[in-house]
Amino acid sequence: MDSVLHTTGRFGPRTLLITAAAVPLTGWAVHATVLLKQIAAKEKDPLTGLLRRDAYTARARRLLARHGDKVSVVMVDADRFKQINDRFGHTAGDTVLASFGARLTAWAGPRASVGRLGGDEFAVVLELDADRRAQRLEQLVRMLHTPVTLDDGRTVDVAASVGAAAPASVGSRDLTVLQRAADAALYDGKHSGRAVLATAQHRAVASINGRRAGRPGTAVWGRAA
Repeated sequence: MDSVLHTTGRFGPRTLLITAAAVPLTGWAVHATVLLKQIAAKEKDPLTGLLRRDAYTARARRLLARHGDKVSVVMVDADRFKQINDRFGHTAGDTVLASFGARLTAWAGPRASVGRLGGDEFAVVLELDADRRAQRLEQLVRMLHTPVTLDDGRTVDVAASVGAAAPASVGSRDLTVLQRAADAALYDGKHSGRAVLATAQHRAVASINGRRAGRPGTAVWGRAA
């Protein structure tokens, strides 16, 4: 009791009241922080650390709405990924995908929307100056063609196909249209070792649920308007 009285005399009743009120607030702050971390974790692919499709799409659309013609959409497919899995095993395949995720993040920067759409398919939406677009895309191709070192010390030769679409080149600011055009450009340059910039012609390719014809698991429903 003496120690309590001594403490009260030292700090005063008002200080103790504020301190007592702050304790539950601190608890709620910690709880809110935990919830935010859990939400952020659900938005990210656990293997690559990239955004999942829904989170990527939401952020990509915000970038397009905010920056318009300054934004480019880049689609990336890992080349011959099944062969890597078959030859080195699925753990090696996971290492390759994680490496691609890290390289895409480093290339795009913190303000971009970088997502893993599924399997070995990735997408990036970022601000990209027209006069530097070709140079930056070449840089990305070089990064994605750098061999990956596995946990056991072996190295795997990797490659990727890259297609890009800009609103001014395609004639649309709609994310679905831009992704479809970039995907068609990617297919045109498949295994070529170069990035292909989409044109208005790539916008008119047949669609599979909003994507280029030829991807499995869906059906062609029409052509872009």
